[in-house]
Amino acid sequence: MKEIRLKVNTEKPVQLQNYLMKQQGISRRLLTKLKRQDGGITRNGETVRSVDLVCGGDEIVLRLEDTSLLEANPSLNVPVAYESGSVVVFDKPAGMPVHPSIKHQGDTLGNYFAARYPDLTFRPVNRLDKDTSGLCAVAKDALAAKLLQGSIDKVYYAAVQGVTEESGTIDAPIAREQESIILRCVRDDGQPAVTHFRRIGGNSSYSLEEILLETGRTHQIRVHFAYTGHPLAGDDMYGGFLEHITRQALHCGRLTFTEPLTGKSVTVSSELPQEIISLIG
Repeated sequence: MKEIRLKVNTEKPVQLQNYLMKQQGISRRLLTKLKRQDGGITRNGETVRSVDLVCGGDEIVLRLEDTSLLEANPSLNVPVAYESGSVVVFDKPAGMPVHPSIKHQGDTLGNYFAARYPDLTFRPVNRLDKDTSGLCAVAKDALAAKLLQGSIDKVYYAAVQGVTEESGTIDAPIAREQESIILRCVRDDGQPAVTHFRRIGGNSSYSLEEILLETGRTHQIRVHFAYTGHPLAGDDMYGGFLEHITRQALHCGRLTFTEPLTGKSVTVSSELPQEIISLIG
């Protein structure tokens, strides 16, 4: 059972369903699931209806049942860039989360995987942020997941603001921003993080970078380039402008791994999205 605790901070009383959906971004699908579940939603320790009012200071607890199989959503469609009996590589579009979360129920890569492979457990090997596009490998069984974990070489492409050096390495520790569960920052007490980059194109406004990660910290590329004064285009979370693109201009463009079934090296590529190409065209 997974618990999510929310502290209401509204000035005036508001219906619980409006607070959850409009202020916390919870989907109607998830709200319906919680309502049907015994003890799925409580207010200050007591069961509450979605039409009841909540006030500032109330503690709302959402209890989600654990499940090994995700809800299938066959209405989704994600291109497959490579597939074998042990692994499938999806070309994930920007805007699609990999995993379901409190704000995304039914619209994720996991939900599409469940529809395409109803008898398999979803085991993503490399994970992408919701607004990062590109290649995401998913193992079809536990053995393949174990063999692939940590052994996939990934190449990313990003359009960053300004003109960078032709190549370089960013070696700066990354830590969680204080009082935030999402934001990361460069800080001396953070975990070691190393990013290698090469400028392969651009103009006076944006540089197109080819990026190799030596480590895999949360938001590493986004944080490191912001730290150098060149945030990713469209990444307003870390100082990027939204003038020409409304999501971080980051794309996982190449994966290389050893195929678990055959032992042969496999390289899978994905073309750079037009919205990123247009920034440096």
